[in-house]
Amino acid sequence: MDTRVVEFVSALRSSGVRVSLAESADSLRAIEAVGVWDRQTFKNALKATLIKEPADVPTFEQLFPMFFGSEGAQMQQPQGLSKEQQQQLQDAINQLKQQLREMMRMLANGERPTKEQLEQFARQAGVMSQMRNSRTGMNQQMREWLTERMLREMGLTPEQLKEALEALLKQLKMQGMNGQGREEVQETVEQNAEGMREQVSRFVGQNMLQQPDDNPHRRRMDDLMNRPLASLTDAEMDELRNHVRRLVARLRSRAALRMRHAKEGDFDVKATIRYNQRYGGVPIELKYKRHHLKPKLTVIVDVSTSMRPVAEFMLRMVYEMQDQVSKARSFAFIDDIRDISLTFVEHRPEEAVPIVLHELPPGHYNTDLGNSLNTFCHDYLDTVDRRTTVIFVGDGRNNYNDPRPDLVTTLKSHARRVIWMNPEPPHMWGQGDSDMATYAPLCDAVHQVATLQQLADAIDDLFQRR
Repeated sequence: MDTRVVEFVSALRSSGVRVSLAESADSLRAIEAVGVWDRQTFKNALKATLIKEPADVPTFEQLFPMFFGSEGAQMQQPQGLSKEQQQQLQDAINQLKQQLREMMRMLANGERPTKEQLEQFARQAGVMSQMRNSRTGMNQQMREWLTERMLREMGLTPEQLKEALEALLKQLKMQGMNGQGREEVQETVEQNAEGMREQVSRFVGQNMLQQPDDNPHRRRMDDLMNRPLASLTDAEMDELRNHVRRLVARLRSRAALRMRHAKEGDFDVKATIRYNQRYGGVPIELKYKRHHLKPKLTVIVDVSTSMRPVAEFMLRMVYEMQDQVSKARSFAFIDDIRDISLTFVEHRPEEAVPIVLHELPPGHYNTDLGNSLNTFCHDYLDTVDRRTTVIFVGDGRNNYNDPRPDLVTTLKSHARRVIWMNPEPPHMWGQGDSDMATYAPLCDAVHQVATLQQLADAIDDLFQRR
């Protein structure tokens, strides 16, 4: 059962559900406590430990039957047959054609195919290669099509079963089995065939979810992740938007795992020596430095025309990781700054970002970060304290307006850290109207974030260094 739960967790993750290692361990402990005999209690235990957001419930409900659903009707042997009739059944099976003999033997004797046998049938039907090339376990049409191909290879389609069953019953009649015995055999074979079809369907669904990521779709997504956001078409941007939730799920799992490992903090030598002076050093009690594990974030985002793709994904990702942040405030600017935090309180990130971008229409050559910083320090400086990480997302271009580096210094004196995320490469900093060469030395870290992969790496680093 532990192996099946691990496979189920892997399927949830591949479908974009965030499940940490700690939560996987919790699910195993929950199952150990409640047992597996009551299916609903078992299901509720998994849902309680693995699912944290209402949006993930439909995915859980869809995948659960693939891994823990009924194996189908109980496989049975014909009841009420005499020893002579049982022998007649085996003799009749042996008279069938070679390709039907093994399947009818299993159906008549109530035997389920092993995993190895199913894999062999899948390879013969070409299903394995199809699953590798279309890793899409949530696609019901693809699953049904592959299941049908595999059933046909096994001789289990309704037409094939009817033909095989007629041949078997004809042989039984020739051997002298009475009508009641033949009817019992027919009912048993049909019931077992239905159970085997369900087993094959589950096998296909599970394997579609467990295929490695070396398929064309995954390679395409990797390519899009590493291409500049500003160069993508609208259709490609939509593909990345659909991928963001799955990407963030991995980032959140890593951040949660770091939190679990870092709860005690680093070993504090000085505090340990001071505390244990009362004992003369024997015994010794270790002391640790305590960390503020969940950071406070203040995000200041340039939403001018050139920055919109990066700004959109940055805001989506920060707010999707909300459970790893103690508090987040967001501000958007072009020529002046605006507090957009309330929009993210009232809406999900995928809804909030378009609203913000609509309310701040883009323009050309009107960016003024210096003026925006002036407004921020006058009206919103109280949002920054010694636990706050201030994140600038922008290209540092001010249209030759005053960059006001003194205000960045003011922010740094109030904040824990100041980080800048810029889509332009370093060799362009300081060229033209770029003031990035002025801002960069005032920051604790500067990241190039031209691609979604670079942005994800920068956010991962942010939570790694908290």
